[in-house]
Amino acid sequence: MSKFITEGFLILQTDFSEDFHARLNDQLNHVYEQEGNPGNNLLPRIREVQQIFDHPVVTGALTSVLGPNYMMHAHRHGHYNEQKIAGGWHKDSYWGYDKMRNHHPWWAMIMYFPQATPKELGPTGVLPGTQNHQTRTFVPDEMPEEALASGEAGTFALIHYDIWHRSTPNVLGKPRYMLKFEFMRTEAPMLPSWDNQVTEWSKPASYTTPIAEHETLWEETWNWLSGRLGSLAKTGSGEPSVVDALAQQLTSDFEPDALNAAYELARHGNAGVNVLMQALLDGDENASRTAAYGLSVAGPDAVPALLSALDDEIPATLVRTIFALSEQQQHAAVAVPRLTELLSFPEDRVRQAVSEALGLIGSPSDQVVSALIQCLQDSDVQVRFTAGLALSRIGASADAAVPQLEIALEDDNRYVRAHAAEALRYIGSERAKDILIDSLFQSRWCSTTTPASTFYP
Repeated sequence: MSKFITEGFLILQTDFSEDFHARLNDQLNHVYEQEGNPGNNLLPRIREVQQIFDHPVVTGALTSVLGPNYMMHAHRHGHYNEQKIAGGWHKDSYWGYDKMRNHHPWWAMIMYFPQATPKELGPTGVLPGTQNHQTRTFVPDEMPEEALASGEAGTFALIHYDIWHRSTPNVLGKPRYMLKFEFMRTEAPMLPSWDNQVTEWSKPASYTTPIAEHETLWEETWNWLSGRLGSLAKTGSGEPSVVDALAQQLTSDFEPDALNAAYELARHGNAGVNVLMQALLDGDENASRTAAYGLSVAGPDAVPALLSALDDEIPATLVRTIFALSEQQQHAAVAVPRLTELLSFPEDRVRQAVSEALGLIGSPSDQVVSALIQCLQDSDVQVRFTAGLALSRIGASADAAVPQLEIALEDDNRYVRAHAAEALRYIGSERAKDILIDSLFQSRWCSTTTPASTFYP
């Protein structure tokens, strides 16, 4: 877990037989040659894939990072790489979200390789330690520290959703598949969800990534994953000279230094919050975004100032303010009425941020659920499908949303429909389950029906 926090990925291995992977590759070859990429239908089209995600190494790794009730997201994709040139470095999008990226691991991805994948076959490459960085401007294009998800059949990379990664050249020109699945945490951590043997953070002895050191950020992430929300709050002295020096560092053009300053300022109570708020409301985009990360971990002292910032009229500032409040979770419950008012804000991305934040704050549940029912009826598709994910996080307390979720099962957008189904599953009432089962039977997809085999045998 300490390696995942610092480097943003783990390379792990399942122990399926060679025959299992041979059959899986035969099916992949057949489907891709005869039908093309099955996209989101990868799982029902090749049903053995589910066995991968039931494997104890996979479920154990996901539970460790995302908690016991994680969600397999509706988007999944089988990547076929035959390119002899490397793909571009990128972070995956959140399907259109114009949103703040997460430092806390609310999301993760698994990239599974069903065939032996030496480096010549073009495995995925990741830049260790870049999951918390918005840019790559300080990282060389051809850095020797790139990590490759290479190995025998059954190798997979579990990555922080926001890490920089790319496909590497397939110089052998042979088929190379990578099955990409996304996963979402549905509950904030209350206790460590891995076999934890120590309480306090320490950097792993194996850490060798020279990109940047983020000791305070890593410590805070460890504590958050251990159920200690707001662990940095008031652990600093608040001494003016220290705060002034950090204020200067917060505006550094070197992103790692600015990020470290934001997390250190979060230690210094109201003195640190005041500096971070000034940067949040400033016109500099980078400083404003970085300050939002500091405010998100500064504890309850930051909530009143963030609440006042909800009166700002600049959409980007509002999105960052809403993000910082959302990471305060239950400490930000006082902001729910004002957040609900922002559901009439004309800019879509503000309403999208509100929809996500409501699910993370979670209480008072009646107000949150009422607002999310409103989100399910929004004109913007991203507000609607974010509302489904938010209601999944609310779970059983969101039963009042079931009628609107039933309507959302008929939405034009595939992810609104999928997230509505997930919300019904996590709500779990008899009414929710009946609606979900009826919908699933009506939309049943036959995995053996293809243009070449329409109904027989």
